[in-house]
Amino acid sequence: MNPAPLCIELTRGNSIESFHYVDVAVADLSGKKISAWGDYEKSVLPRSAIKPLQALPLIETGAADAFELSEIEIALACSSHNGEKLHVEAVENWLSKIGCSPDDLACGQHDPMDFNLVKEEIFHENHPKVAANNCSGKHTGFLTVMRHLGIDHENYLHPNHQLHTDYVTPILSEMCHVDLSGQEPGVDGCGVPVWAVPLSGLAIGWAEMIAKPSASPLFKAMKNQPFYIAGTGRACTEIISSTNGRAIVKTGAEGVFCSAIPEQGLGIALKARDGASRAATAALTWLLAEFGIIERGESQPLTNHAGKCVGEIRISI
Repeated sequence: MNPAPLCIELTRGNSIESFHYVDVAVADLSGKKISAWGDYEKSVLPRSAIKPLQALPLIETGAADAFELSEIEIALACSSHNGEKLHVEAVENWLSKIGCSPDDLACGQHDPMDFNLVKEEIFHENHPKVAANNCSGKHTGFLTVMRHLGIDHENYLHPNHQLHTDYVTPILSEMCHVDLSGQEPGVDGCGVPVWAVPLSGLAIGWAEMIAKPSASPLFKAMKNQPFYIAGTGRACTEIISSTNGRAIVKTGAEGVFCSAIPEQGLGIALKARDGASRAATAALTWLLAEFGIIERGESQPLTNHAGKCVGEIRISI
């Protein structure tokens, strides 16, 4: 265990322009902490990094089988997608399959994550579709569970809705070994309850998914359909693709990143203290190299708008 957090340096020319500090927990299937940096017991808001955990009821209730969901749809339930054309079409087709429409999604609309990837669609629509929300797959997964179980989806974002009290929140509590009963949740960007969980608990939850039968279809879909986890140019898609699923990864807002390494039975959870996603990605990349999943790189290049390398993002040990 290392009492110091990982330090990420961003350089520009010969100068160190910024520092980011990242807390890390790595756990095995037994829940034993294998490695840690910084405050690994700190409680964090995991945001979208727990979407695979939140998708477990989709499998465990039989909803995925009942509606004969494809791997693409199961991957979308775990995703924070770009809202590219293929993402939106798949979500809309899935909604139709379960007898719902985009109007049933309570996640709202937001600006595209990369305007250049969706500018043609927005030009024709005048605004982003609600199905282009990066969380629309998770919400469609929730609607699928409620349709299958005959639960009214009105006000399904409320933490006291049956979806959360009977399914989503208990799964998070069980998998991450955390008592949420006395906690008041916050509200995530897409409106769902967001609970504070220790980094060590997140790492354990991701490790335990490796051996959990109901998580197998989720990990298989994420491995086989990485484009639908994020999209063009995104770290999650690129890491899962480049490792051929040896690392199953999911990012979350404000510098959270989680991963499972199935062949080693390891779960990883980390949080950049200042919420910088570039630091979280750099830290996860370094950790995957430490565990032999990817080749060691000296650093990640920092480029300007013209594509010229002007610095680097690197780990300072």
